Amino acid sequence: MSNQLNKVQELIDLRAKARLGGGQKRIDSQHKKGKYTARERIAMLLDEGSFEEFDMFLQHRCTNFGMEKESYLGDGVVTGSGTIEGRLVYVFAQDFTVFGGSLSETMALKICKVMDQAMKMGAPVIGINDSGGARIQEGVNALAGYGEIFERNILASGVVPQISAIFGPSAGGAVYSPALTDFTIMAKGSSYMFLTGPKVVKTVTGEDVSQEQLGGASVHASKSGVAHFAIDTEEDGISLIRHLLSFIPQNNMEEAPLKACEDPIDRLEDALNEVIPDNPNKPYDMYEVIGSIIDNGEFLEVHRDYAQNIIVGFARFNGMSVGIVANQPKVLAGVLDSNASRKAARFVRFCDAFNIPLVTLVDVPGFLPGTGQEYNGVIVHGAKLLYAYGEATVPKVTVTLRKAYGGAYIVMSSKHLRSDINYAWPSAEIAVMGASGAIEVLYAKEAANAEDPAAFVAQKEQEYRDAFSNPYNAARYGYVDDVIEPRNTRFRVIRALQQLATKRQINPAKKHGNLPL
Repeated sequence: MSNQLNKVQELIDLRAKARLGGGQKRIDSQHKKGKYTARERIAMLLDEGSFEEFDMFLQHRCTNFGMEKESYLGDGVVTGSGTIEGRLVYVFAQDFTVFGGSLSETMALKICKVMDQAMKMGAPVIGINDSGGARIQEGVNALAGYGEIFERNILASGVVPQISAIFGPSAGGAVYSPALTDFTIMAKGSSYMFLTGPKVVKTVTGEDVSQEQLGGASVHASKSGVAHFAIDTEEDGISLIRHLLSFIPQNNMEEAPLKACEDPIDRLEDALNEVIPDNPNKPYDMYEVIGSIIDNGEFLEVHRDYAQNIIVGFARFNGMSVGIVANQPKVLAGVLDSNASRKAARFVRFCDAFNIPLVTLVDVPGFLPGTGQEYNGVIVHGAKLLYAYGEATVPKVTVTLRKAYGGAYIVMSSKHLRSDINYAWPSAEIAVMGASGAIEVLYAKEAANAEDPAAFVAQKEQEYRDAFSNPYNAARYGYVDDVIEPRNTRFRVIRALQQLATKRQINPAKKHGNLPL
């Protein structure tokens, strides 16, 4: 065999060794836990045969605690580029079979390299996290590695989409990179995220808590809002990433992909003419409204289990990708509170950063009252949503279905926050407050002195409703552009979006705003 053939064979052997990560025994252990390896995950995620790997032969440089005696090609992370539905993406997947996926200086270098490439090429970054945290043997070098990654997350924010999948542990400093990205997906039963683990919690606070209770997928998807999606299997998570990317452009300079639409734009939904109950205090399901006006009923909801009094997610109108924000009257009467405001504000800002038009469906009786909310800073959280809508320069279409009271009316993409086209259904009530509350304020003395207080109040409430509990008062001032027939909503929204396709609006020049955090 010639010398060149020997060298080629050496390369082939080294590649085979690198592909084994921490070895077959550890790969088998990963499979026994119901988890895939880093390479298997990337193979599932990317179009077949499209993966181009970087830095397969990189090894750690640590000599502390005998680390020089144990080294693996690739050093615990698989990085590179590939395509999803033919579109370029950059990816890194931490390999739990190598030192438990712990982050070293060289692993960070590999991750930073793909992030830098993604920024240069204007393509999304997908990180698959399965790591026990910093590699303790490397000390401050591991921490420096995290810092370098975080800085790139920050600079890439709003420039290229960033998606994190947590398919195993993510503890300590490891949690901050996913927290800085646009969307975080967690696998139920096998993933968890927390800054300090159960043992430290027990030592410091005396609390007995399991990993799942402290930072499992269900906890972060429903209670903290850290996770946008909680999925049952890794296959579901990979499929979700591919689906999510279909709604999102490659970067902040491009438009979202257009999809061929066979759903007629003038499809009438007669059921919408009767969806609003006669009793203004009775709920209905906003999902029915969303499903009936979007293309083929296809709605990718974000944060489904968190702050369910507001709904956010992606859909299409005539093949155009849009972000939908909608109050949900079935949960807390659709009221805005701290969590709902934060959830919607983050989503609005994402859509604005990536040129995705916003369609807002309004039925909001106000902000949730009480000391719990006030002490929790509902004013600041509500201001986040207000800020997000007011700052957004993408096309904004708002449809008020029923209630739009007080400050919540303004916050929900009103004309005053530069919404482009505002429609209202005939059932819309745009006012400072509901009739009973208004009459209490306006006629308290008269009601007390009336011969029949109940009849007096009822009469005045009816007068208030006639004057204000309709969309025409707001339409008279131009705050509503048109009152539309509910069954015609799909057509009118599509027409509005078509009209707004060439919208150009620029905010005042500044370094950045100081949004209420």
